[in-house]
Amino acid sequence: MGKRLKEFFKNYKKNKVAVVALVIVILIILAAIFEGKIAPYDFAKQYPKDRFQTPSSIHLMGTDNFGRDIFSRVLRGAKISLKIGFISVLISTAIGVLIGAFAGFYEGPFDAVIMRVMDTILSIPQLVLAIAIAAVLGNGMRNLILSVSLAAIPSYARIVRSQVLSVKNLEYVESARLSGVGDFKLIFSEILPNCFAPIIVQSTIGVGVAILSAASLSFIGMGIMPPEAEWGQMLSEGRAYIRNYPYLTLFPGLSIAITILALNIVGDGFRDAFDPRNRR
Repeated sequence: MGKRLKEFFKNYKKNKVAVVALVIVILIILAAIFEGKIAPYDFAKQYPKDRFQTPSSIHLMGTDNFGRDIFSRVLRGAKISLKIGFISVLISTAIGVLIGAFAGFYEGPFDAVIMRVMDTILSIPQLVLAIAIAAVLGNGMRNLILSVSLAAIPSYARIVRSQVLSVKNLEYVESARLSGVGDFKLIFSEILPNCFAPIIVQSTIGVGVAILSAASLSFIGMGIMPPEAEWGQMLSEGRAYIRNYPYLTLFPGLSIAITILALNIVGDGFRDAFDPRNRR
């Protein structure tokens, strides 16, 4: 295991862009974790006399229509967005792995039925499906996480199923089966550990997709609600003033773009590091 990790990091370090992206992701995560200590103001506190202050040394990113400090709200938005992204990916990965693993291992009618259901769900754009689920469940952090995670499950199920199909007939798996190892142990001890690479890659990219989906839902009023701060919600609040005060949407928009771009590059870097033949 240690040798494989060394090889992975060795391959990953060769991709300089991916290394920079990983540093950016780590910094964003640290900023989200220590948001309360870094933020110069309370993200929700209103200062009516300081409305629409332009970026300055006092308010690094200016203030909004309620006089709230945008920098503090962007930091709070990072905490909320990353929380939604990581938890929703954790849920969708766990469920998708189970569905894909059993479908690929048992094949036959069980696989056919399960995967046709997954294909049907995949035929609906993920964001549209998330909007439909959110419309049923309602607003709020918990419902937003459920909406985003449930919409992403089929992607993980298909990836895991294809990996299980390619691994389950290998010699070491056949040897374990002939020695009397049960199905559950075969799946979780012998097969899935060798499917981690594509799962990790998809999960890394999936965090970015989840953040974008959550921001989109909040933007149209179906996600995080005031006075909480979330990047998509900040874009929605600032669009009414975009002509005169473009910085209201500029900073949360840049936060979304930089975070998703960095996560996608990290995901590509992971993919290339796990399989060096993919490196360009």
